[in-house]
Amino acid sequence: LEVEGRGTRLEPVDGHGGACYNKCPMPTQRGGRRTAGKAGKAKAAADPVDRVRAICLALPDTSEKVAWGEPTWRVRGRLFAQLDDHHHGADHLAVWLPAPLGEQEALVKADPARFFRPPYVGIRGWVGVRIDGRPSWRQVAALVEQAYRHVAPATKGRRRG
Repeated sequence: LEVEGRGTRLEPVDGHGGACYNKCPMPTQRGGRRTAGKAGKAKAAADPVDRVRAICLALPDTSEKVAWGEPTWRVRGRLFAQLDDHHHGADHLAVWLPAPLGEQEALVKADPARFFRPPYVGIRGWVGVRIDGRPSWRQVAALVEQAYRHVAPATKGRRRG
């Protein structure tokens, strides 16, 4: 998987994009080299994974790393988004995001078809956001940015919050 604009090439370790703790039977990750051109750009805009990737990598000091068999996005090494591509048989394509206290519960209660408590990290307040179907990309982008700010180390020019 080549991360566009970063000059970085991520190689799958075990044919599933990385080490999966319990040798999950899921098929190999999407991947391969991205193609340039108008047709490639139109396809990239329609692919939800590419849209999440573009949203995440547009934020300052971010990088993409395959972990647990899925793409993750980090700010200065700190995880702020993880893809859930039907992992371990889930019925959805989603992104998991850390959220401020109370946000997970409020989102899941307001729209349980779109938001859920993800396994492993849900207990720590992360929220799962479905990106299959017809998500509100404006809302997805706002939630990704909120997760980024929640996790990003405080610097002179940027406050956490």
